[in-house]
Amino acid sequence: MATSEKIKELDSSSFDSEVLEASTPVLVDFWAPWCGPCKMLAPILDELAGELDGKIKICKVDVEENTDLAAKYGVNRLPTMLVYKDGAVADQIIGMTSKAELSDRLAKLA
Repeated sequence: MATSEKIKELDSSSFDSEVLEASTPVLVDFWAPWCGPCKMLAPILDELAGELDGKIKICKVDVEENTDLAAKYGVNRLPTMLVYKDGAVADQIIGMTSKAELSDRLAKLA
């Protein structure tokens, strides 16, 4: 799935340094190529990545390729977005959501 140049694809080797050690909050979108709602969410995340650049980092984890990360963070429904702040999960959003709701929830953490 093509994503914005502002959205970084993560795997087990890059997750800790990109997310847990980040100086800004990080939204991690756990998704799969076959997930319809994940595909509908992608353009919203692309827009937010541009609007929130420098305030909140947005990353993606393909759960098909990174089953270890999905298991470690208890992801069993897609899409699941976990927002990390200071190395810990600060918010969890499961399922499709509107850009307005997602933006509001992220604004509280930025």
